[in-house]
Amino acid sequence: MIALAAMLMPSWMDPEYLLNALGDWALWGTVAIIFIECGLLFPILPGDSLLFAVGMFVALGTIGVPLWLVCVILTTAAFFGNVSGYYIGRALGTSLFKNPDAKFLKPKYLDQTAAFFDKYGNRAIVMARFVPIVRTFITVTAGAGRMDPRRFFFYTGVGAVLWGTGVTVLGYYLGRIKFVHDNLETALILIVIVSVIPMVVEFALARRRDKELKDANADGRDDRYDEPEELTALFDAAAHKHDKA
Repeated sequence: MIALAAMLMPSWMDPEYLLNALGDWALWGTVAIIFIECGLLFPILPGDSLLFAVGMFVALGTIGVPLWLVCVILTTAAFFGNVSGYYIGRALGTSLFKNPDAKFLKPKYLDQTAAFFDKYGNRAIVMARFVPIVRTFITVTAGAGRMDPRRFFFYTGVGAVLWGTGVTVLGYYLGRIKFVHDNLETALILIVIVSVIPMVVEFALARRRDKELKDANADGRDDRYDEPEELTALFDAAAHKHDKA
């Protein structure tokens, strides 16, 4: 089954393939991928599994950079990727999400991300780091909704440390286990499969939400999140809820 998964998986989703292809530039290539996924509106990239694989490669000596420095570099890339996404959203608002037939910037992604924030409040910025697709668009949504920059920077910084450092360190220590070391390819494929599970779950939940919305609205959109002002009200409500807590 694992061998079948490896054959079906596109090469650009295989962290081992990417890191080997990048060679001496493996770390900096990972920085670019993390930055793009977190801030430049391209959600289908192997963020979780790539961080894990980098940790393993550091443990094996394939990437000859100290673990602490790798963690600082990747956490910084994740943080500034989100900051760039925030300011893209702040500058362009919801105009990015007007075409329902767009490949990546679908209006429903804005709805789903806003609903995620509506459910979890400020901690959604941290939690979204571990949810593929949502982690890409929540920063743009926060910017479009004019979320207070200082509040956003704080929560996205916490998320960057937990995700960028946490997943990399986990890969590093698991990579030092002999069984994992001897079965590296299998371990990486399993990590990719596990990292895709949240994406599959989110897709299934999104399909269910889409059906519910289509029952209520002909266009399948959630009217609460159509305009920047509505997103601003959403973030203000979350902020007041946080202040009272």
